[in-house]
Amino acid sequence: MVTKVSQIKISLEQPVYTLIKELAEINGLSIAMETRKLLNEALEIEEDVALTSFAMEREVSYNKSNALTHDEVWE
Repeated sequence: MVTKVSQIKISLEQPVYTLIKELAEINGLSIAMETRKLLNEALEIEEDVALTSFAMEREVSYNKSNALTHDEVWE
């Protein structure tokens, strides 16, 4: 199956470009694939941070007396 991907053009400082190029060589990937991999990892980290923040807010307002039991949730 052919997957359509969107392209973006970015400008990087030389040290960042060099690091990505070196990582790509180490991992046997093209520079584009290594950059895509790094961006995906960064987005996953951002999502984890946001979900952690959400969970911490929920934890503060948690009241055990109002919580549902396992059986009540699955009814």
